[in-house]
Amino acid sequence: MNRQNGTDRAQRPYDIVLFGATGFVGVLTAKYLAAHAPDDCRWAIAGRSRQKLEQLRERLAAVNPGCAELPLIQTDADDPDALRELAESTRVVATTVGPYVWYGEALVSACAEAGTDYADLTGEPEFVDLMYVRHDGRARETGARIVHACGFDSIPHDLGAYFTVQHLPQDVPLRVDGFVRSNATFSGGTFASALTAMSRGRQMLQAAHERRLHEPRLMGRRARAPLAGPRFSGETGAWALPLPTIDPQIVARSAAVLPRYGPDFRYRHYAAVRTIPMAAGGVAALGALFGLAQLPPVRRWLSDRLKPGEGPDEGRRAKSWFSVRFVGEGGGRRVFTEVSGGDPGYDETAKMLAESALCLAFDALPKTSGQVTTAVAMGDALLERLQAAGITFRVAATR
Repeated sequence: MNRQNGTDRAQRPYDIVLFGATGFVGVLTAKYLAAHAPDDCRWAIAGRSRQKLEQLRERLAAVNPGCAELPLIQTDADDPDALRELAESTRVVATTVGPYVWYGEALVSACAEAGTDYADLTGEPEFVDLMYVRHDGRARETGARIVHACGFDSIPHDLGAYFTVQHLPQDVPLRVDGFVRSNATFSGGTFASALTAMSRGRQMLQAAHERRLHEPRLMGRRARAPLAGPRFSGETGAWALPLPTIDPQIVARSAAVLPRYGPDFRYRHYAAVRTIPMAAGGVAALGALFGLAQLPPVRRWLSDRLKPGEGPDEGRRAKSWFSVRFVGEGGGRRVFTEVSGGDPGYDETAKMLAESALCLAFDALPKTSGQVTTAVAMGDALLERLQAAGITFRVAATR
């Protein structure tokens, strides 16, 4: 089955299936689709509990009466046959079911085989690297686009760097630094994924090594995202702490594919904090959490404090915000840009995932396949969607 066969895709029952719809972010994503999907969008919600899916459908019908008959698909993340049927029934699958390194591969495999576009919210480097090694080749054959990190990890950073590069000269070495600020809190699912990633350092390094053996070398160009040390950033007036997240890896992969990033591109990724005590406290807290995550009993205890499916209430989310400021340089020009929005981990992440799925389903996009980033797969089309949805991409200054 080949995605490039448009007739085959048009004959599938659904344009989009949202898997994990009854989880915390899944519910927010479903509500967003109920409110914003076009009237002719054929979509369905999927999960392992029929009862929870029916309850969610009732809530969605209150948002949009047209959802009263929304199709429900009962399936489990560890049922390969059911996931294969799910993937073959739709043009796009969007999934919130994590930690992905435990629960995600069977769905990626099914989408790669079926030529179905796939979008997730993972921030787990090990999972992304393993999926590249195991399923990129088949996805290229069938035409499936496998797009990871379609939430706060890593759309503001990936498309923010993409946006910044558009305002710099072409065909010259470029340097971009990103500085992240937010007042938001974690959900149970996000916390569980973070603990899982921290506890699997050896496996993560092994997966990265295996990817490097399979990934073709970039010829005639260079794209890199080195981990820099802490420093004071005069450009932002804040202390910059290196952020060891998946975001810089995603940015570098976009740069490796897209010539617009120039012959030699470098990206550095930081958390921006205002004072030295805050900087020191952040480093200490991250180090302590990393150390505790190595101890299984402590890791289980920490996971029980905030279970997947739990998260901040609507009032707390309404007060949350994020800002990512970029400083780009190249060819004698310097540009300052910013990506900003509301609650990053939940409301805006749900918006980003939903708009990514809609973009893959309905927009005219570059011809890509295999494991691709949001900038490579959707680029300008997704940027325009997110701007229309209230996420700000702006040029603050140029010099």
